[in-house]
Amino acid sequence: MPVYDYQAKNPEQGCDKCRTPFEVMRRLDEVPLEHCPNCGAELVKLIAAPALGRSRSKLDDRAKAAGFHKLKRVDQGAFEKLY
Repeated sequence: MPVYDYQAKNPEQGCDKCRTPFEVMRRLDEVPLEHCPNCGAELVKLIAAPALGRSRSKLDDRAKAAGFHKLKRVDQGAFEKLY
C-alpha cells in the first residue's frame, strides 16, 4: 500500500497531528483525504521523494564497517570468507 503525506492547508487552524506533515497508508483506489480525521481541518496532499533502494555495494560497505562478515558458498557445506 502506498504511503501519502498530508498537512493542514492552514496549519494555524489544525490540531497537533495535522499542523506538521503526517503519513497515511491508503489503497490506490481510495479517495484522497480532504479533512483531518482528528479535527476536520482541510488537508493538502504533499509531494514526497520516493524511497529508492540502496545499492548493494553500499550495503556491503556498511556491513563491513559494522563488523559483519560476508561469506560466499564455494562447495556444498563449505564457505569462503570474503571480508
